[in-house]
Amino acid sequence: MPFALTDEQRLLQESVDRFVERDYGFDVRTRLAESERGWSAENWSRFAELGWLGVPFGEAAGGYGGGPVEAGLIAEGLGKGLAVEPYLWTVVLGGGLLARAGRTDLLQELIAGRLQLATGFAEPQARYALHDVATKAERSGGDHVLSGQKAVVFNARSADWLIVPARTAGGRTDSRGITLFLLPAGANGIALRPYRTMDDGRAAELTLTGVRAGGDAVLGAVDGGMALLEPAIDAATAVLCCEAAGVMEALVSQTREYIGTRKQFGVPLSSFQVLQHRMAEMFIHKEQTQSMAYMAAVRAAAGNGPAASRAASAAKAYAGEKGKLVGQEAIQMHGGMGMTREMPISAFFKRITMIGSLFGDADHHLDRFAGLSGGRAG
Repeated sequence: MPFALTDEQRLLQESVDRFVERDYGFDVRTRLAESERGWSAENWSRFAELGWLGVPFGEAAGGYGGGPVEAGLIAEGLGKGLAVEPYLWTVVLGGGLLARAGRTDLLQELIAGRLQLATGFAEPQARYALHDVATKAERSGGDHVLSGQKAVVFNARSADWLIVPARTAGGRTDSRGITLFLLPAGANGIALRPYRTMDDGRAAELTLTGVRAGGDAVLGAVDGGMALLEPAIDAATAVLCCEAAGVMEALVSQTREYIGTRKQFGVPLSSFQVLQHRMAEMFIHKEQTQSMAYMAAVRAAAGNGPAASRAASAAKAYAGEKGKLVGQEAIQMHGGMGMTREMPISAFFKRITMIGSLFGDADHHLDRFAGLSGGRAG
């Protein structure tokens, strides 16, 4: 199936590429990553002015009527510059959940750049299983009282609101009985242990101790949170794979430039046939990752269901496996200096490695793809 960008999508892609090329050099990115917040509020306001925060949302919420494909174009461009702003966590995942729950009031604040979100979809014992939820939400009058732990909650320290899945019925690993709660970040009983991730991101361990949530805190239906969470994660996975394609493109282009100028035995490294073959393989893996990522984004835009889930898992399995390979090849061809913090290639390698484990690694998604396709899980 051919995939061609519309004129509007092409203009969006060009605007992101232009921003990264002109205003997001590696020195700027390094300075932002080293700051206390870990990203730029000024850049976030600029994203809002450019309309990027509203691209994936409907016009009723003040958005521009796009979807996962348009969000993927932005993520791919930001991946080329290794941007540290929390676009994936606030706009794609958090905003996607708000949109599915019909919370246009908060979406309008998000689109205006005045709201940050974090989603605690993972727990210490769960690994990559979304339905493994030990956090409990027990009835207390007309409210729920939440207690439990969430692991590696990205953007939690900067978030104004936290989206938290909690168990309201059933056993710990049941798919039914999970409810999504929208909690103000400063609510009583919420404790964060923030830290910096290896790719210069910001995350935190989240502890909930007797956090009281009223009826208006419920997103979607009580006990039906997975109907919102699973498709939102699939769409975010597709967009993440688009970012992986952008990171891989930077790895390929920087390595090609390096071996074209670095000499050995009086000739450029690029003149050696074995390195030409390795560069060709890196390029092919990048192109295939991009193709599968946008297929997953198209499936997610078309609607929820097994086809979207299969496409997301296929893209993530490939991006996880080949992204790691491309990163390793780039490091090797740069030699020992490729491992130093001063070289941009090392930061891109860390990011593609982190992407490999977000929302599930390659083995997890191969296993999930087999189950969704009617095969036996591994």
